[in-house]
Amino acid sequence: MIKQELIQRSPVRIFEKSIHGGLKAGEIGIIAARKGIGKTSVLVQIALDKLMQGKKVIHVSFTQHTDYVLAWYEDIFSEISRKKNLEHPVEVKNELVKNRVIMNFNQDGVTIDQIIRSLRAMIIEGGFAADALIIDGFDFSRTTIEHLSKMKSFAKELGLEIWHSCNVGTEEPVYDKNNIPLILKDYIELLDIIVILDPKSDYIHLKVVKDRGIMNPTDLELQLDSKTLLIAER
Repeated sequence: MIKQELIQRSPVRIFEKSIHGGLKAGEIGIIAARKGIGKTSVLVQIALDKLMQGKKVIHVSFTQHTDYVLAWYEDIFSEISRKKNLEHPVEVKNELVKNRVIMNFNQDGVTIDQIIRSLRAMIIEGGFAADALIIDGFDFSRTTIEHLSKMKSFAKELGLEIWHSCNVGTEEPVYDKNNIPLILKDYIELLDIIVILDPKSDYIHLKVVKDRGIMNPTDLELQLDSKTLLIAER
């Protein structure tokens, strides 16, 4: 399979269609689940899909070292290229790497203003005109409305879309009556798309629970393979 065909047939196309074409500039999307369910895998697959299209991505990690993040990209790209029999995978991967930057922050030791300054320096002074931010490992139990408001304003200013992971915690109840993670309840107006990962016996169901002003829209009919953690149609 050639790269363009892989892009066209990607399950991410179904994902984007279900949320009215995907995130727009200045919007924030959330992939939420308990720890270890597959949030990072989904974020990396979203990022790889954008990289395949020639878009630029900054992956920001708050918990994982750069080597660990790189391993996620390597493993998922290898699995996709093997499963889809991608032509010239080495050349394709080399193209993708040029359009990706990985940054690490410690949530304890950095303010939102410092994060934005670092991102702005990379995008503007560094000439890396990113299209999307992937933010993984950020602890929403320790954030503020001001933090998310500033990040959203920054994204609107520079035309970025932001995909965030969110660990919903372990203490019941985890979700409210609309399936919104309780940890996000104070920030719901700032979040445009919320997707929860719901583990079943032999797969993980991707469920959109907020699509802009709509709660629990039509089901995605997408899942994660419980072994490979790749997105697939049900």
